Amino acid sequence: MTENALTSSELERYARHIVLPEIGGPGQQRLKKARVLVIGAGGLGSPVLQYLAAAGVGTLGIVDDDVVSLSNLQRQILHDTGAVGTAKTESAGKTLQRINPHVAVEAHSMRIDKENAKALIGRYDIVADGSDNFATRYLVADQCAALERPLVTAAVGRFDGSVTVLVPFRKDAEGRRNPTYRDLFPAPPPDGLLPSCAEAGIVGALTGVIGTLQAMEVVKLVTGIGEPLVGRLLLYDALAARFDTITYRSADSG
Repeated sequence: MTENALTSSELERYARHIVLPEIGGPGQQRLKKARVLVIGAGGLGSPVLQYLAAAGVGTLGIVDDDVVSLSNLQRQILHDTGAVGTAKTESAGKTLQRINPHVAVEAHSMRIDKENAKALIGRYDIVADGSDNFATRYLVADQCAALERPLVTAAVGRFDGSVTVLVPFRKDAEGRRNPTYRDLFPAPPPDGLLPSCAEAGIVGALTGVIGTLQAMEVVKLVTGIGEPLVGRLLLYDALAARFDTITYRSADSG
């Protein structure tokens, strides 16, 4: 049996994927082989990790230095009441193993920073960023670009969210470099301009919508199906129940 061959149990578990011509057995094997790093095991990371585990992504890395608090449980559905006070990586790992024991979970109970980002991201094929601050988003985006790792990045507000895919090390159909995170957001907003989730509040189900969209983009990237959100920012307005898409390009044609 080859390294990424599917067992009889896996064939049954992923049957609804395998009957899809776009994914099939080869696509499911690519999912099994994939190594995906998820930044944050909170509101966005919860649905990302759960759906990727259920989808059969072979190795999931989780980066988070926080512990579960009672106020997390309204939206961070990886965790339950019994996990309050424990490390989010530990709680997430237990939940993911219950969802799918075929998935290997690598817990990184730390904050990603300039010192560890290169080594950490370099161990994975794709990154999904569910962090809640601009410093981390810029750091992760810059490092993914330098290491040529596709990045699915998202953000949420009170009742709205956005998601996009970044592969600036590749060129588009017209031969132009795909845009970077800094092409989309040239500079972070001044400190204190945008209120935190704790200050402004957030609807729990919103993070589920946006995180699930992130997971779908990761599945597309791994299996090679569809058209990922490269050069497109998908916006969701929960109150209006409306999706909009903004197209953006690189600042140069290199």
